[in-house]
Amino acid sequence: MIDFVRNVRLWFAPAEVRDDGETPDYRFSLANERTFLAWLRTALALIGGGFAVDQFLPDLRWGWRVGLALALLAAGALCALRAVNHWVRCERAMRRGEDLPVSRFPALLSVVVAGVAVVMVVVVLVGWEG
Repeated sequence: MIDFVRNVRLWFAPAEVRDDGETPDYRFSLANERTFLAWLRTALALIGGGFAVDQFLPDLRWGWRVGLALALLAAGALCALRAVNHWVRCERAMRRGEDLPVSRFPALLSVVVAGVAVVMVVVVLVGWEG
């Protein structure tokens, strides 16, 4: 828990990451940053999908529409938060010469997106109306 709190603090003070260990090859830091940006693009796509479901499926029953939209919006928000946390954890691990941290988040995100996709396939095939 203490490590998580320290990581959250580092989200807003990334220069302090330099106090940990030795400076890694800049190519690894840039690759870490590109991964962070890829996670942010994924978060933006999920958020956009959540708004699209809410705005462009007015005939879908309110509960289904709001449920699907909220699932996508929540996944997008979690993805954005996870992106910055993962960036800090990887940067610290590289500076310390440790193995990069592992995460279950990609699997969780995949399950959520797949679940929403299955529900959307059913919506398209059945054509539920409000």
